[in-house]
Amino acid sequence: MNELNRITFNPKVMGGKPCIRGLRVTVGLIVGLVARGKSNDEILAFYPYLEKEDIIQALSYAAWRSEEITIPINPS
Repeated sequence: MNELNRITFNPKVMGGKPCIRGLRVTVGLIVGLVARGKSNDEILAFYPYLEKEDIIQALSYAAWRSEEITIPINPS
């Protein structure tokens, strides 16, 4: 997988959710906009401080996370 250098995590920004470049724009927000049919150009118009690569990395991160498998640990 390509490096996701635009996805940041900071407990003091948006409660530690994955964000774009430390901004108060979460990966979930971007994915939600795409899911509602917004184009890259529309998203960039809504958030002019974002770049096309931010959207691409947000979607890449979300796709990667959706493929992760969580195995619960049974404490004994």
